[in-house]
Amino acid sequence: MNTSNSSIIDARDVTYSLEVAGRPLHILRSVSLQVAPAEVVAIVGPSGSGKTSMLMLLAGLERATTGEITVHNHALGRLGEDDLARFRRKTMGIVFQSFHLIPSLTAQDNVGLALEIAQPELSLHEVRERAAAALDAVGLGKRLDHRPSALSGGEQQRVGLARAMVANPPLLLADEPTGNLDQETGAVVVELMFDLARRQNTAVVLITHDPHLAERADRVFTMTAGELVETTAAR
Repeated sequence: MNTSNSSIIDARDVTYSLEVAGRPLHILRSVSLQVAPAEVVAIVGPSGSGKTSMLMLLAGLERATTGEITVHNHALGRLGEDDLARFRRKTMGIVFQSFHLIPSLTAQDNVGLALEIAQPELSLHEVRERAAAALDAVGLGKRLDHRPSALSGGEQQRVGLARAMVANPPLLLADEPTGNLDQETGAVVVELMFDLARRQNTAVVLITHDPHLAERADRVFTMTAGELVETTAAR
C-alpha cells in the first residue's frame, strides 16, 4: 500500500522489542529517522546499541513492535512477506560486513543473479552485460570469471557492492561494510561506494563504528541504548 511521502525513508516512533526468558528486551526506543532521496546518512554507536536492528527494520527483514516505517512510499508494516521480498528486490541494495557471495558462482554470476531476481524481464545477454559493467565500475572488470575463493576480501566486498548497486536501487543499506577489511582496503571500498551512490542518485544508510567514515556522510546519527539522536551535520 502506498503512502504520500517525499522522503526515501520515514521512520516514526519506532520501537523494537524481543521476549527473552519471559521478559521484554527493549532494543529500539521511540526511534525516528527521515532520509531524503540521494542523501547519505551514517549511524554510529557502540556494539549492542541497536544499529543493526535498525537496519534490519529498514530492510523489512524484521518487523517493528510499534511505530511505522515508510520506505520509498510504502509502509513496510502493511506489506506481507512476499510483497516485502518483491519490494526489497526492486528498491534497495544491501551490503553486509560478511560478503555473502555464493561460492560456486563467478563474480559475474553473483552480480547477475541479483539483477535477474530484481528485473526478471531482462534477457540473459542484458543481465550478463550489466553485471560485467557493474563489476568494471568497482575495478573488477578483469575478475569476471573468478569465484569468491580466488578473490581477496576487498575484492569480494567490491563484488558485494556491485551486486547491491547493479539494479540501480534508490536506497543502499550498508552494515559495517569495511568491518572485515584492513584500513587501506576499506578506504578503497568506501570511496567506490560513495562514488557509485552519488552517480546513481542512491540514498545510503551506513552503519559504522568508524568516525572517519561517518564524517563522509551528509548527516550523522548516534545510537545509544536503542535511542537515535542526530549528533553531527557533517556537511
